[in-house]
Amino acid sequence: MPKNKGKGGKNRRRGKNENDNDKRELVFKEDGQEYAQVTKMLGNGRLEALCFDGAKRLCHIRGKLRKKVWINQGDIVLIGLRDYQDSKADVILKYNSDEARNLKAYGELPETAKINETSTFGPDDGEDILFDDNADDDDDEVDDIDGI
Repeated sequence: MPKNKGKGGKNRRRGKNENDNDKRELVFKEDGQEYAQVTKMLGNGRLEALCFDGAKRLCHIRGKLRKKVWINQGDIVLIGLRDYQDSKADVILKYNSDEARNLKAYGELPETAKINETSTFGPDDGEDILFDDNADDDDDEVDDIDGI
């Protein structure tokens, strides 16, 4: 069998963190781009996002971000709109929570944008659900197995 002469495989690269949370310059939207909030992860590099122009779009995560930047439900992303398909878009950039707060402070994001909140249940959020806490603790239903 040949000797391994390399410096390891993908497990060696897995330990390194390339971006190290370095401060990057805040990127604003340009023509053909829009800010959006992720509403649902669909798998296969796709997600559903609610754009801040009011449209709900199916977005595709580009290959540069695909396995390096993890996108979750509720994240603020910058998407590139397609000229030929209005219902589909491509994720260009993911903003972390500090950058999203800065965008909100600059007035780029609307005041209704929720940062760091992943719940998308709706306006009522299930606060009026009542549960019965009157559980009867009857031991009559359980047969004793000691007599076997």
